Amino acid sequence: MTDIAFHFNVPNKLAYACRLLRKGVASGAKIVVTGPSEALQSLDADLWDVSPTDFLPHCGQSATASVVDKSPIVLVQTLQSVPHHEVLINLDTQVPPGFDSFQRVIEIVTHDDVDKLEARLRWKHYAKAGLTLTRHDLDLKA
Repeated sequence: MTDIAFHFNVPNKLAYACRLLRKGVASGAKIVVTGPSEALQSLDADLWDVSPTDFLPHCGQSATASVVDKSPIVLVQTLQSVPHHEVLINLDTQVPPGFDSFQRVIEIVTHDDVDKLEARLRWKHYAKAGLTLTRHDLDLKA
């Protein structure tokens, strides 16, 4: 069964995604990131600038099969034919079709009211499916 974690009140969605990806790669996780094209392009650029001493190996779904298979981070618009099914980070406003093939899904939610509303709908979708939901509120940790 897929575990779902919501990270609420994130100041910057892409910067937080970079932080999660850095921690995930350091722990040996295989991570797929899904979202709209613009967000994935921005994330791709951000991953090159995470830290001067860190390199987060990543690629897009259009890379050669051997590169995609070896990359711990794969950026995709759809979950068709993804090589890893360990962790999924969803940057989209909707529940991605095929999310349930992953062991774990991470939803990142900013302070933006529209983003929160869309997250509530995704939360309800996952809850209705009977999945285990975990809430991480960054405002409570501050």
